[in-house]
Amino acid sequence: MISLSQIKRSAYAFPLAALAALAMLFISETSYWQATDSLDDMSMMAQARTQINTLMRRLVDTETSQRGYLLTSRKEYLAPLNGAIEDSNAALKWLMQYYAKDQANQKTAQELQILTQRKLGEVAITVRLHNEGKEEAWRAMVLSNIGQQDMEAVRAVASQLLEGETVKVSTAREDVHNTLMLNRIGVAAMTAISFLALTMFLAQTNALNAQRLAQSQAIQAERDQLEFEVKRRTTHLTDLTRYLQTIREDERGRLARELHDELGALLTAAKLDAARIKSRLGTLTPELAERLSHLNENLNEVIALKRRIVEDLCPSSLSTLGLVAALEIQSREFATRTGLQVDGHLNPVNLSPAASLTVYRLVQEAFTNIAKYAKAKTVTVVLEAQDGLARITVQDDGMGFDLSQQPSSAHGLLGMRYRVEAEGGEFTLRSSPGQGTHIGATVPLSA
Repeated sequence: MISLSQIKRSAYAFPLAALAALAMLFISETSYWQATDSLDDMSMMAQARTQINTLMRRLVDTETSQRGYLLTSRKEYLAPLNGAIEDSNAALKWLMQYYAKDQANQKTAQELQILTQRKLGEVAITVRLHNEGKEEAWRAMVLSNIGQQDMEAVRAVASQLLEGETVKVSTAREDVHNTLMLNRIGVAAMTAISFLALTMFLAQTNALNAQRLAQSQAIQAERDQLEFEVKRRTTHLTDLTRYLQTIREDERGRLARELHDELGALLTAAKLDAARIKSRLGTLTPELAERLSHLNENLNEVIALKRRIVEDLCPSSLSTLGLVAALEIQSREFATRTGLQVDGHLNPVNLSPAASLTVYRLVQEAFTNIAKYAKAKTVTVVLEAQDGLARITVQDDGMGFDLSQQPSSAHGLLGMRYRVEAEGGEFTLRSSPGQGTHIGATVPLSA
């Protein structure tokens, strides 16, 4: 008995194996192309069957829409009628191209074409007569059973074509079966040769697998370390973002209080002094009266500006009236200031004070970007609760931008994302040139 070591040392082993492999490759390729051709033919046969069935179905749809239109005179039936006619013509065109190469069924296909065109012509004539108001003419044509006879003839011819396709499919299946059997024999022989080669090089394969396993374990350990480091740094960045947002809000609150207390007191005193001066001067010249009136108007504008700045820095309406009322006030003031139409769909949601402030700031930043860059006409703000989350969206119909390019408001958008993610939420942004911008976020509801 010839041992494995003798086969390894034989000078003819590898040449013979190579020749056998080439022979099996030739058999396999030949079988493959034969099977591919047979499958392509079967695919075309299946398409032919589909087109025949489509033609029959759409002819029935044509007849149904025709009867519906003739009986009701409703224009709604014309659209499906025209669609069914177009589909019937398309299926018929495909079938004629397909059977142009099939001499055995070419005459049958031509007969199907004639019957189909005659049926479609009958439908077109009845519709035209109906549209011309010739009731007796189209009724007589319908009651003459010409359409029924045409449909029965079409069904008979279509059945002949379907039977022919069934015979061709059976023949093609038998060819594929024979090809696969030949390929099966070739694969079995190739498997034996492959098994021999596998045995000869098993030692080298085991060594290579061991080396790959060691490398994989080293890579996995490094990947785990990197993932741990990424998670740790992400946690640190999230904490830092939350800390910076807290400091920012505290600083805003301090500035708002100073503006309200100090600047508010100074403006109030200036307005009282102006009123006191006006009362003590008595009769005023027109120029002096105009100056005092202008001074009073400027003071009122500065006081209103101070109130708006204080409200932007620290929205008192958020803590006193709630998130929905604060967003309504913010939307109304934005619409007044910019002249844009703002549609609000705001529903009460249960959020923590920090999450409510995050939602408020997101809408505020979105309004700022819209006023600066969007060139929009309409803005829609939606606040709702869904699946344990509060969902806020701000949608405008402005010029939009390409997300692959960094917009001018990139830093503001990045700040929105960090603020939302710091509250355990998710920030979304969708935009494209000429399609407006959609800014959305979800934050968890309070328990």
